[in-house]
Amino acid sequence: MFQPLLRSALVLPAVFALAACTVPAQETSLASPIPPPVDNQGAALSARGEYLVRIAGCNDCHTPAYGERGGNVPKEEWLTGSPVGFHGPWGTTYAANLRLKAADIDEAGWMEYTANLHTRPLMPDYSVRDMTAEDRLALYRFLRALGPAGTKAPEFLPPGQTPAPPYLQLVLPPPAG
Repeated sequence: MFQPLLRSALVLPAVFALAACTVPAQETSLASPIPPPVDNQGAALSARGEYLVRIAGCNDCHTPAYGERGGNVPKEEWLTGSPVGFHGPWGTTYAANLRLKAADIDEAGWMEYTANLHTRPLMPDYSVRDMTAEDRLALYRFLRALGPAGTKAPEFLPPGQTPAPPYLQLVLPPPAG
């Protein structure tokens, strides 16, 4: 019985001493105001967009000479389209200047456009359609952060027209029968 009383006699003064050392929350906020949180959502979305561009292979076609330079292309040159055509049975397609596309469309328009994207070969439009809305928004924010640059890609050429060089000739095997 003596030990619990002794313990209480020692613990209670320690608790009161510690309580006396703490500053009430109200006084703390007046003494050193806490700055409002910084909204990093825009920066985080743009950074995610850059990451997606890197891993999804967007630069492979939409950035001139990206593959030939082993990916060693400054960001300022990214996604400006390509003069290299992809010539096949569908005609000749060119990788679009995505920076100009993003500059010409608002966020809601981009979201609608990318959710329903249907293009000609070789663009894997199904990959863009399968992205989450947040990922498609991240691409848009990154493109907008880069800003417009470059010129519009050459226009599509229908089948039967030979494009001016440079172009890649794609020959497909006949259907199995």
